[in-house]
This record gives sequence, C-alpha cells and structure tokens, in this order.
Amino acid sequence: MKTHEIMLAIATILTALMSGFFFSYSFSVNLGLHRLDNRSYLMAMQNINREVLNPIFYLCFFGALIFLIVASILYFDIHSPKFYLILFACISYAIGVFAVTGIRNVPLNNQLDAFVISKASEASIQNMRDIFEDAWVFWNSIRTWASFIAVVCLIVGIVFFGTDSKN
Repeated sequence: MKTHEIMLAIATILTALMSGFFFSYSFSVNLGLHRLDNRSYLMAMQNINREVLNPIFYLCFFGALIFLIVASILYFDIHSPKFYLILFACISYAIGVFAVTGIRNVPLNNQLDAFVISKASEASIQNMRDIFEDAWVFWNSIRTWASFIAVVCLIVGIVFFGTDSKN
C-alpha cells in the first residue's frame, strides 16, 4: 500500500467517525435531550460539552481535517475527478464542520459553560436554553450534513476511482 492510499484511508475513516458522531447527536442525543426540563437539559449539555473534550475526540476531529488536507495534496491532479472529490470532501469538512464548530458551536458551548445553573433563576435558565438549544442544534445539523457530504465524496472517489493510483 502506498503512502497516498494510507492517507486517503485514514482521512476516510476519521471523517466517517466524525460524521457518525454528528449524526448520532442529530438523530438521537438532541432529540432525547430536548425532552428534558430546562435545568436538566442545561446540566446535561454542560456535562457532555466538558466530557467531549478528550484525546479520542481531538484525534478524530483534527485528524480528519489534517488527513483530508494531506490527501488533497497527495492526489492533486487537475484532470482527475478523484482529486476533485477529495478536494470537495476537504472543503466540506473544513468549512461545514471545522469552521462551524469553531465559529458557532464552541462559542455557544463556552457561553453555556460559564452559566452557573445552581445560582440561576428559573427565568434565567429558560432564557439560557432559548439562547443555546435552537442555535446549537441548527449548527450541529450543518456539521452533520457537511461531514456526510465529505464521506460520500470520499467513498465515491474510492469506489469509482480506486485507491491504487493517484488518478
């Protein structure tokens, strides 16, 4: 197996793991959390947001972007449809997952983390949930679709154009 094949395989695996992560949130976790009362919802999201910051998450989240960039460079060929699929996967992940996370979801997570639930009134708790939940769920949906599109592009590139050549 050649270096570029290994890089593309790793990029595909890590991107698929992140897509599954966001998919799980969109179609189960967020739905379950939505049923909680305001205080429980905010406490649950604070705990989840704190626990998700772990080495495995970081490896997958940052690794997907790094390996997508590397694969895009290694497969560079302006005449190759496979290159454009890998490049589009890279762009979709970089903008729709990485940038959205940093620009939208992380600031919401930080705002929620700074909110002291134990000292807040019921009105403040309701207000925080109103500020946080709909926006966070919306931006997570964008991440879900962007990561899914990236995975589809990678799989189509591999299935229709193989892994054994750069073209």
